[in-house]
Amino acid sequence: MSLDPPTYLSSLQNNIRARPIPWEGAVRAGTITDNDLKTIKAVDKVRKEQRKQTVESDVESYQSLILGGDKGKSVLESASKRADVIQYMLVLTGDLINDVPSLASNLLEHPEPYKPIVPYLSHSSNPEDPIPLLASSVLTNILSTAQTQSPNSNLRTDEALTKLYEYLSTLTTSQDSGLQDIAVQEYSSLLRSKKAREIFWSQREETLNPLLDILRVAAGASKDSDSTLFNGGSSIRSATEAGISGGVGLQLLYHVLLTIWQLSFEASLIGKGLEKEQELIPLYTQLLRLSPKEKTTRILLSTLLNLFSAPPNKSTLLPIATTARLPALLSNLKGRHLTDPDLLDDLKALTAMLDEYTSSQTTFDEYAAELSTGKLRWSPPHRDANFWHENSRRILDDDGGALPRVLAEIIGKSWDDEKQVLAIACNDVGWLVKEAPEKRQGLEKLGIKARVMALMTDKDENVRWESLRAVGEWMRYSFDD
Repeated sequence: MSLDPPTYLSSLQNNIRARPIPWEGAVRAGTITDNDLKTIKAVDKVRKEQRKQTVESDVESYQSLILGGDKGKSVLESASKRADVIQYMLVLTGDLINDVPSLASNLLEHPEPYKPIVPYLSHSSNPEDPIPLLASSVLTNILSTAQTQSPNSNLRTDEALTKLYEYLSTLTTSQDSGLQDIAVQEYSSLLRSKKAREIFWSQREETLNPLLDILRVAAGASKDSDSTLFNGGSSIRSATEAGISGGVGLQLLYHVLLTIWQLSFEASLIGKGLEKEQELIPLYTQLLRLSPKEKTTRILLSTLLNLFSAPPNKSTLLPIATTARLPALLSNLKGRHLTDPDLLDDLKALTAMLDEYTSSQTTFDEYAAELSTGKLRWSPPHRDANFWHENSRRILDDDGGALPRVLAEIIGKSWDDEKQVLAIACNDVGWLVKEAPEKRQGLEKLGIKARVMALMTDKDENVRWESLRAVGEWMRYSFDD
């Protein structure tokens, strides 16, 4: 999976290649040795074929130059106080690895293949300092080779990968889309093994969360606006103006989607947590509505298919997909003039999977599944009088009253950033009391009545309104108590 190098990084590397380095002065100062200089000059500013031949004929010398060995320290260590030499050597190292693929494998045979390079990730807190950026590029090349060559866990590789992820995560939170794209492309190069994806997921607060923030900007939605996403958002035209074309470039969007698609191959590990923490399904449904190109549509569909296909996810993610109106959107996609065969295959598979699920589900099942996620959204049942008339007693009695207990847990939380959850919970409580008044004492024993009454003074207007309506249903029977 090869991507074009980010323009920002390519431009930086070209500028450094063009700079003259006073090598003889560095030798006189003891920064590098005569032998180092000879080894460097043999491959510096020569044709690719000549460089390849030189390195392959003496690969141990180049391993020693970059990583150190019996002949002395790595140049990257001995020249640590010379920023110009370090920058040049990091660029040259990257060029050598790209031009001579066998060199990366040779470097991995060294006892400490990452030791001279990793410290440069923390060389400066300035995001525009070229040294950490160049070091991350070299490390990405070596570590991506390690993922392919030896996918099994290796302590040194895992530690280097963790530190590289930490550095790249600082770029994804930058306001510079060029730096963001460098980070995302390097993530993509690294996520080649199960272990690399597991480490990425374990660091998700740093690694994944900023990527989802980028996608929310593209979708024109903040994290706490899932009611908009679940209601289908705005029209394609207005959403596109506010979202994708309003700040997130198509290239960056595609590279973020590509990274999450690679992560989705660990669907059994990440599926439930990804939805619970990030509400990925409604977000991806909205992005599908807005998708400007077949390649972004294809990768969105493929990611969803990976997530839904994992057995542990079917009971949790498919109900959410239904609530987010994904089946209707897939039906609309079929009407578009789509030509990509992989896209069409995934669209067909997703449609079949959701059709099979929805054909076996009742509205009660959908509501119960939504409650089981521990969070409520303005999905259709909440406002449907017929639903509550037909299902209130079943909701209260099913599975020994399990659903009201979950409702009590939900309404008992503060939901400071998502007050609509409390508004929906109060709405549901009001309907339950209205349709099954004889069972209201059970709700009171769970502490629901006291909580609803307390919410009448909440700072959020919608919460106050819905709690007032719910308390009003209780007041109907106050004289009978």
